[in-house]
Amino acid sequence: MSKYKEIKGFKVQTLASDTAASAAAAGLWSSGGSLNQGRAQMAGMGTLTAGIVASGRNQASPIGSTTNTELYNGTNWTEVAEVNQDRYALAGAGTQTAGLIAGGRLPPSGSGRSEVESWNGSSWTETTEFNVSRAYLSGNGTQTAMIIAGGSVPGTSAKTETWNGSSWTQVADLNEARIYAGLFGGPGSVSNSVLAGGYDPSAAVASSETWDGSSWTEGNDLNTARDAVAVTGIYTNGLVYGGGPSYTAKTESYDGTSYTEVSDLSTAVGYSAASNYGTTASAFSAGGFAPGITAVTEEWSAPSDFNPKNLGQVYYNSGSNAFKVTEQSVPGGAWASSVNVNTARGWGAQGQVGNPTAALLVGGRSASPASIYLNTESWNGSAWTEVNDLNTARHAMGGAGTQTSALAAGGSPVPLGASVETWDGTSWTETTNINTGRYGSVGTGSSNSDGQIQGGETSGFKAQTEQWNGSAWTEVNDLNTARYALSGFGTTSSTQVAGGSISSSPYYTADSETWNGTSWTEVNNLNTARGGAGVGGSGTQTSGLAYGGESSPGSNGLAVTEFWNGTSWTELADLAQTRQGLGSAGTGATGALAMSGHVSTPTVTAATEEWTAPEVNKTITVS
Repeated sequence: MSKYKEIKGFKVQTLASDTAASAAAAGLWSSGGSLNQGRAQMAGMGTLTAGIVASGRNQASPIGSTTNTELYNGTNWTEVAEVNQDRYALAGAGTQTAGLIAGGRLPPSGSGRSEVESWNGSSWTETTEFNVSRAYLSGNGTQTAMIIAGGSVPGTSAKTETWNGSSWTQVADLNEARIYAGLFGGPGSVSNSVLAGGYDPSAAVASSETWDGSSWTEGNDLNTARDAVAVTGIYTNGLVYGGGPSYTAKTESYDGTSYTEVSDLSTAVGYSAASNYGTTASAFSAGGFAPGITAVTEEWSAPSDFNPKNLGQVYYNSGSNAFKVTEQSVPGGAWASSVNVNTARGWGAQGQVGNPTAALLVGGRSASPASIYLNTESWNGSAWTEVNDLNTARHAMGGAGTQTSALAAGGSPVPLGASVETWDGTSWTETTNINTGRYGSVGTGSSNSDGQIQGGETSGFKAQTEQWNGSAWTEVNDLNTARYALSGFGTTSSTQVAGGSISSSPYYTADSETWNGTSWTEVNNLNTARGGAGVGGSGTQTSGLAYGGESSPGSNGLAVTEFWNGTSWTELADLAQTRQGLGSAGTGATGALAMSGHVSTPTVTAATEEWTAPEVNKTITVS
């Protein structure tokens, strides 16, 4: 067994006892409410209980198309405002309140289109057209982050384009030109998507390709070659159902690596609309050819434990004769809006103070005119609560520890630059000062008796690192690059820092350093240099995140998020809101918080965002 070490010590399950496999097999299709207008080759968006379909082909011969839009509540379809340009064979992305439709064809046999329309929940508005006009294309994403691929121009195309909310960009082509494939990946997954099936143009194909944000890679095939498929789910956990040219009822689930046949649709159908925001636990198939145009809707439901629950455990899939392990895919992670803090502020304690479900936001300052805060707020995973204040108002101090055992060292105004307070879960207590007073340092460590601060500024940029043992501060080896407002995460024996403000042009750095408990070593740089009022950070020395900051003096905050795998940095999904000087929390790269901060100078935000990463099944090679 070539990867025995990955299996040793884990509970090994059979396919029958694996929750993910058994739940997938238990999924079923059932009848839903019929469309008001039967049609095929339309755009489908949203979820099972908040769905939307738009435009499409409403008669087979002669070909006719419609401007009709309908909304689904999980029971009935309701007609709402019509699209501006009737068409069929178009792509859709987004939700019932924020959607996008792109491309298509005018009847009876017009050439491909490049028109794009945006839906705000009540009406359609024409927006920026994409670059290569086409029909029979595939789409995935949201109103502000969409990817389209393939299609007919009129010849079969391999072209791919991405949308950032304001413009379209041509990116790398598919390996295999095709029309009417299924494209899924999850909301806004312009960096991770899967394209399945299609027509190449001589026959239906079973081939599948995965998109990593820069290129397409051929993956494992569908079990049944087909085009005109409907798809839903995320790029590691999706469904492919129906299709042509000989209409089929087959449904296949995708686990990030391979396809498995699960329960069939009740009626064989092709060119139906799918809930592109749906999941493998709930989805719809609406309309299509069966073989005549139909108004039928079918609803897919699977047990709630369809998502793997055996995270970190190994199971044996006897169907594919393979060992698999369930893990979390950091590159597939995303930020989601959460509950606002009570007091908007920037430059609270810098460093990871707590985890995504139990964190603290400490001190900070307001916008202009500046107010310096004593406030401490506690997060329980669903709400922020004001708890006991600091003894002395301050901002830009180094912070470390947990929700019940934390440390706040240094800070500004400058006279406070050496003072330290510890938190015991209830109140703050003044304790021994640091040796070198400063502000803008970043803290790391596990508790109020095991902490470390590095960097900072007071009459010059600092490289000093100091460690706290619960009673005294000890100066240890300096950083290689003096800086302040840097990102940092880890423990007192294993720390990663990156970015920060430096004393000379260009004034912000991408430099990254690793601490082994004794000394600092320069390692691979961030992709984006940043500093300003501070960069968020969470995780461990081998798996962490750096997010936010400022890219140049006087600019607005950044939304860029980067992942550290112990060797190098990779850009991932952005924060929804640009910010610097934000509070951060998280014990790993699979879960983090971005709290409050400066959106620009001097505006502050109360917004909280939560980072999560999806679970995926990975095959372990054995021999």
